[in-house]
Amino acid sequence: MARRSRGRFIDGIVLLDKDTGMSSNFALQRVKRFFNANKAGHTGALDPLATGMLPICLGEATKFSQHLLDADKRYLVTAKLGQRTDTSDSDGEIVQTREINFTQEQLETALEHFRGETMQVPSMFSALKYQGQPLYKYAREGIEVPREARPINVFELNFISLEGDELTLDIHCSKGTYIRTITDDLGEMLGCGAHVIMLRRTQVAGYPYDKMVSLQQLEELVAKAEAESLSLSDVLDPLLLPMDTAVSGFKEVNVSEELATYLMNGNPVQVSNLPVDELVRITIGESRQFVGIGQMNDDGQLAPKRLIVVRDTQEK
Repeated sequence: MARRSRGRFIDGIVLLDKDTGMSSNFALQRVKRFFNANKAGHTGALDPLATGMLPICLGEATKFSQHLLDADKRYLVTAKLGQRTDTSDSDGEIVQTREINFTQEQLETALEHFRGETMQVPSMFSALKYQGQPLYKYAREGIEVPREARPINVFELNFISLEGDELTLDIHCSKGTYIRTITDDLGEMLGCGAHVIMLRRTQVAGYPYDKMVSLQQLEELVAKAEAESLSLSDVLDPLLLPMDTAVSGFKEVNVSEELATYLMNGNPVQVSNLPVDELVRITIGESRQFVGIGQMNDDGQLAPKRLIVVRDTQEK
């Protein structure tokens, strides 16, 4: 007998403003519980130290979370100069203290080194896995394991301020970029050492900063719903962004209602103007209802890759 899923069927994306000091999984579970959602997943963890945008996918939106994991990110980071730690952030132990002695010109030269396409060696305190275990587990045991440099792209690296021994930067980068590693490497280039004391993710893909909501705000809304005998759907669901915003950068291919019958059963269909070797966003009919993503197959047809379960109504 199939196990009955718990929670309501609710689809969409919550832009959570994660607080510092909590894990991304803890934040995910809280959001899932607030929405009483049957399924939830986040789109790339933020360190406990970090705050800011953590898109959380509910229901069918979890099928497209990988595309947000692969998206560009933007961060505001403050580094403390003159001190290097074993984790490259303030959660670690100070391993070296040095004088701060560089000019603004030397700083600009050092920053230029990190702009554009470069190779980066991931930190031992990252979640990347080695032989099935995350690197940070080895690091906590004092074990150093080999890591290969990986290509990253820093699209923008903007100087914000230098106040005393605290340097603040704005960084727009590709997926897989470790801001702690940039901070540590920059500190070494400047000859004084540095570590992250504040990290805030301000953007994921093209999601708007002002649409973020905190756990405290969600808690207050749930309390309001209970106090006023309102349903969760009335109070919380207006915060959800459509699930297809996770793939909004894909070209849209609109399929007729007739062809959609075949497509939704997993069959490829013939459509015009289908791009080659690109995932596309599939919509149906005049209402342009989003139903998933697909790609051209070897026969030149649109083959579904990931489709949603279409429901007439969502459970309250």
